[in-house]
Amino acid sequence: MTRAMDDDDCVEDLRKERARCSFNKEEITNLIDGGPDKTFQRRRIEDLFLSDPEFLDPKRPEYLSHEERYANELRKACHMIRKFNEDDEIQQLVGAMEGIRTLMGSGLGVALTKDGNPLALHFVMFLPAIMGQGTVEQQAEWMSRAWSGEIIGTYAQTELGHGTFLRGLETTATYDPPTKEFILHSPTITATKWWPGGLGKTVNYAVVMAQLYTQGKCYGVHPFIVQLRDHETHQSMPGVTVGEIGPRLGMNTNDNGFLRFNQYRIPRTNMLMKHSQVLEDGTYVSPPSDKLAYGTMVFVRVAICFDVYRQLQRATTIATRYSAVRHQSEMVPGEPEPQILEYQTQQYKILPQIATVFGIHFSAKKVWDTYNEVTGNIHDGNLDYLPELHAISCGLKALSSSDAAAGIETCRLACGGHGYLASSNLPRIYTTTTAAITYEGENTVMWLQVARYLIKSYHEARKGLPLQHSVSYLTTQPASSYVTSDLSNAGLVDAYKKAVSVMISNSAARLQGLIDKGLVFEHAWNSCSVLLVKCAQAHIRYYTCDKFVSGVDGEELSEGTRNILLRLCRLYLIYHITLNQGDFLRSGALTASDISVLEGEITTLLADLRPDAVNLVDAFDIHDRILDSTLGAWDGNVYKRMFDEAMKSSLNQTDVPQAYYKYLQPLMKANL
Repeated sequence: MTRAMDDDDCVEDLRKERARCSFNKEEITNLIDGGPDKTFQRRRIEDLFLSDPEFLDPKRPEYLSHEERYANELRKACHMIRKFNEDDEIQQLVGAMEGIRTLMGSGLGVALTKDGNPLALHFVMFLPAIMGQGTVEQQAEWMSRAWSGEIIGTYAQTELGHGTFLRGLETTATYDPPTKEFILHSPTITATKWWPGGLGKTVNYAVVMAQLYTQGKCYGVHPFIVQLRDHETHQSMPGVTVGEIGPRLGMNTNDNGFLRFNQYRIPRTNMLMKHSQVLEDGTYVSPPSDKLAYGTMVFVRVAICFDVYRQLQRATTIATRYSAVRHQSEMVPGEPEPQILEYQTQQYKILPQIATVFGIHFSAKKVWDTYNEVTGNIHDGNLDYLPELHAISCGLKALSSSDAAAGIETCRLACGGHGYLASSNLPRIYTTTTAAITYEGENTVMWLQVARYLIKSYHEARKGLPLQHSVSYLTTQPASSYVTSDLSNAGLVDAYKKAVSVMISNSAARLQGLIDKGLVFEHAWNSCSVLLVKCAQAHIRYYTCDKFVSGVDGEELSEGTRNILLRLCRLYLIYHITLNQGDFLRSGALTASDISVLEGEITTLLADLRPDAVNLVDAFDIHDRILDSTLGAWDGNVYKRMFDEAMKSSLNQTDVPQAYYKYLQPLMKANL
């Protein structure tokens, strides 16, 4: 909310909703933020930035040209960096690097740079790549220049013809021993680097992923720091062709770009050599383990999970507040139109999405904590848990991005036609979030990576080998028949576990059957891939349910807060069981009678959660400027905000537009 407001500023409907809160909202805010100190820190940073007039937009971005929008967001992005570097209070509140990464995410950053940040990839990919893959000497050379803004970079991996399949990248980096240089080249049109944010017009450097050739042999994809533009003129370097790829579904001020090389030379020392090296004579030195590359990918994918659930928080806040303000139709003939939040169908649209926010929160937090623990073990040479962590992060990235995008679209639909307005902000929230389904690992590919880990773990279990925690249930063969009904939260988590166990067992048997018939493994795998994706989805859903239950149980909470979270957890568990009934019935994990009981309970849960719906989204503590929505503001004054926003349209600045005189008047007066 706008924190100066109190309930007296709100419309009557919202004031009544807030008066009947059954839990401590601040407690949930602190839980999501990571503690009271983190909440204080976040709010103070928001106040410092949102009170700065430099971040205001002269016009809504929708009324600007493409170039004007880019320039406006670049202006604000540069001011953001200067403010971080020059404001002592901000430096004391958070470390500079941590703070800017946070700001580039989907929290405060989306309020400041609404349609994409041209500098985002510099901080969330370019700098981390140098830190994670550069030697100490390379970090000393490049980090200070990058941090000061002397150089601005991006991360250039995806190509026009190749995305998630890294081994298929075509850009080459061939070592030339006499000159001690690498020669970068784009041999085909499909080798063109395509999509990196900031690449179009903003950056002058990039970490480029290219196939390394030395001494006549290819050693696979490696990272190189490459200068793209002149330090003084910003003109593209000879041998470099770079530009912007054109309008996208969303994030159009990220200046996503393309990049081609024509026999372009860079020094040998521009290869990032923390894990592997090319010596001056061209000798290749292998990394100690190919698993070391997992660390950076895990970091980025977990960050995506946090980003998309923040976007879902915004959408549920808008839809819930609007649903409490909007009155529609007659539930009982002759009686006043009720709030649309009173309709069970509306509750069924919105409340499961609120529950999803917490499901992603608890599961992503668990992966994040595990990542930090494992990162410490890597430095000690312990890489055993990296494949497990890689599989979970792949799956959770896929689950959270697809759940969030679908949930945001559901929230938009829950707002009826008004949700289609740009001023609702739901279209922008959706287009920003749906991009996460394809970037940093397209979701279907992510699911298949999880499936490979599951099938491998299944076969290891059959050999009696120990399994990591998340797949330990595969050690025991699934029972063939239903035993007993336990519909407690723990019992439902066990039902998820049994269902996915049977699915994996059946899919592994089907895969092996095809191989036994003479089909090569790769073709057999492709023939089972739809089922394997379903196994992966069920496994990560089980993981999320398990972490949701244990997360709520493990928190020290007041009775009211615990009760509301338990209801949300229960709703999440049952909601996804009812959406996937066949998996539970076929596996014997639940009976038809069980499903019927759960279907009845879900309606009770919707009714129980309904009185706290507005208070739950209030607990997300999202500032009006961050929501940026005519439908979702704290005060609920929806219709005045919508009308005021409509009056800002450029078409409404004159009563009769010039186009009338040029086109419409001649037609109307032509007497056809």
